[in-house]
Amino acid sequence: MSNSSILEMATKAIDGKNLKIVFPEGTDKRILEAAIKHKEDGLIHPIVLGDKGQIQKVADENGLHLADLEIIDPQYDENFNFLVEKFVEARKGKATTMDAEYMLKKDNNYYGVMLVKAGLADGMVSGAIGTTGDTIRPALQLIKTKPGVSRVSGIMVMIGPNGEQLIFADTAVNITLESQEMAEVAVESAETARGFGMDPRVALLSFSTKGSAKHDLVDKVVKATKKAKELAPDLPLDGELQFDAAIDPTTAKNKAPKSDVAGTANVFVFPDLQAGNIGYKIAQRLGGYKALGPILQGLNAPVNDLSRGCSAQDVYEIAIITASQAVNK
Repeated sequence: MSNSSILEMATKAIDGKNLKIVFPEGTDKRILEAAIKHKEDGLIHPIVLGDKGQIQKVADENGLHLADLEIIDPQYDENFNFLVEKFVEARKGKATTMDAEYMLKKDNNYYGVMLVKAGLADGMVSGAIGTTGDTIRPALQLIKTKPGVSRVSGIMVMIGPNGEQLIFADTAVNITLESQEMAEVAVESAETARGFGMDPRVALLSFSTKGSAKHDLVDKVVKATKKAKELAPDLPLDGELQFDAAIDPTTAKNKAPKSDVAGTANVFVFPDLQAGNIGYKIAQRLGGYKALGPILQGLNAPVNDLSRGCSAQDVYEIAIITASQAVNK
């Protein structure tokens, strides 16, 4: 696959559909640059949230021309009361009208999520300023997880210097994963890979390969592999595998000769967030891989997080992927 094939697939999937992606962090220069580029390209319809005066000030300071970019100030939006009503419905007794009004005025992430929940937008991209928790919390409360998925997880699409395309999970959300949860992340990551035009081959990672070490942490991955195979019997999937056995054919022949995934895996499920986060950053900083994400999976509608160190181009690309998830949901 070419270096840009995932983005090409996503672009093709959304072309001409005029999908609406909301950006809650309208006073960030990178967000504005990406939104303006999308408005000019016509690939998606960007919606920027925030105080219009503050947004205009940021634009003026950076030589940006907002033109006819759609900007919504939640304080004065004509849909505010409608979204308050939908918010209360979504929380099912856990929030009053007053609670809803307060949150929707206070936090643009809640407003953006409610635009998606109410069908006024197709997806949301946030996190250039706020934390992953700031992005995910409203989505979990209001959009919620898909049937059969117990929790949201985050992946990174890793694009190598020679066009290699890999998926690393979970790199953003869950600090620890039990075996059932790891199995769910494995299956969900494979579905995400298919949505990007990949043919997923999933490796559940450990510091052990096929019994080479004995430990409770190894047992967890063995159990997760068994559960994942029960969830998706036809999915090429194996574990427990060390990373070298999962990705290198020569090593795989020595360490896991009977595995039909070892040496050819392209979706890698890490046993915990610490390993996943460290792993993708090593690949990014030392291996020359581009890390695209984190991309959230498991929600009923696409809401994606950004790294606070993201560029305007990163925002632009994540918005394309978010729109493609809306097509494939």
